[in-house]
Amino acid sequence: MRSEKIKSNGGRAQAVHRAIKRAILDKALGPGVKLPEDSIGEQLGVSRTLVREALVRLSEEGLVELRPHRGAAVATPSLEEGHHLFITRFALERLVAETLSGRLSKEQAHELAEHIAAEEAARHGQDAASIRLAGEFHTLLASMTGNATLIRYVNELVSRSSLILALYGRPHSSECAVSEHREILDALVAGETSRAAHLMVQHLESITTRAVLPRDGQNDIRNVLARYATAEGLG
Repeated sequence: MRSEKIKSNGGRAQAVHRAIKRAILDKALGPGVKLPEDSIGEQLGVSRTLVREALVRLSEEGLVELRPHRGAAVATPSLEEGHHLFITRFALERLVAETLSGRLSKEQAHELAEHIAAEEAARHGQDAASIRLAGEFHTLLASMTGNATLIRYVNELVSRSSLILALYGRPHSSECAVSEHREILDALVAGETSRAAHLMVQHLESITTRAVLPRDGQNDIRNVLARYATAEGLG
């Protein structure tokens, strides 16, 4: 019974982390928005301890700032931090492209093609889904390298990029992003390493000119988290 309870708590902890993270990545909770443990716990139907654990983990991922005596808030990175982040991302994702070029299995290529098709379909639906899928294309590519260190850092950089774009980007064009992903995949499958690496860097450079969702900053955190709680089986 005790082990089942621990397992259950562990599952709920993961769900709390995912719910808050997705709300941030979807821009439902924008940069600088306060994240009170009691309000989040009340909305998600969990203890403040689980919320605190999630916020600590999110701070380690660069998505949340833990401020002494002022509580947690969605991170607000500076423009200089964004510049450094994208320079690092260019290098790491170029390495991803070079690693995968000509080495994708048929199954992997099919999975990536299906993901791009899902991105295409999402363009005509909710913006948040389109944004999330666009980022997941990059983390999916990284996961296929089998390099645990590379996977970890690309995942973190992709997540933090969304905050930079929310603060400093310009209007987003999902159509362009989908076509760019398709071109990258074609180059990887063909084993055109130089072209694949060039397309990846070019794509990331274009991302820096795009924002993803308008921010109104007026949503109450309980209302914002309601749909994410339902998606994660919380509340």
